[in-house]
Amino acid sequence: MIEVWWARLSTQPIDPRWITDLDPAERERLAAYVRTEDQNRFLLGCTIVRRLLARRQQLPPASIRLDRRCPDCGRPHGKVRTEGAELSITHSGDLVGVAFHPTTPIGLDVELVNPAVDAVALARVSLASAETDDLVRRPAADQPAAFTTYWTRKEAVVKATGDGIRTDLTKLVVTPPDQPAAVVSWPDHAGPIQLIDVDSAPNHRAALAALSDEPIEMSLEDAANLLSS
Repeated sequence: MIEVWWARLSTQPIDPRWITDLDPAERERLAAYVRTEDQNRFLLGCTIVRRLLARRQQLPPASIRLDRRCPDCGRPHGKVRTEGAELSITHSGDLVGVAFHPTTPIGLDVELVNPAVDAVALARVSLASAETDDLVRRPAADQPAAFTTYWTRKEAVVKATGDGIRTDLTKLVVTPPDQPAAVVSWPDHAGPIQLIDVDSAPNHRAALAALSDEPIEMSLEDAANLLSS
């Protein structure tokens, strides 16, 4: 069972004492954010991860050892890794999410739908030609949400594999937004990938990917309970 923990920025009080649980790299990254809401999203994500693992390992949150090093540059902005767990963190708009499984590599992505975005222009540099054609055929008012669905599905996949922004997303083809989420083709990856859409919040889209042949079994959890413990 993959656990997906959600927190809402609009309703979750931020406790400054959480900062004392962060490691030096996390504190440095937190301080680099200019906007308060971005700082709060990052701090929430870190705290959910640390408390989730602390509960399972029966350790203080500050004792949890996390590795965020990018495999390309070594800076601490890569996929979060730790011994004995697979994790994925995401945040956008009002939501912060953390996915957890003991062994299966996973990727979780959430995005706030921006109705003012030029979805077609973005599609031409990040979607496959068939996906772009599908987007263009849709009414203009529906294009931002459709693009966001495509994007979260793709981001969830490349988060699961750890490829991230290094990936040419035009080669990764997923199903259209009005069909169940699935990977149609991806020549750069040979292993199994399962993909589903995830219930999140109004005006948001979210997706979860798992590198497994088995259909995804998922539980949605309220991180407020974890954060208040």
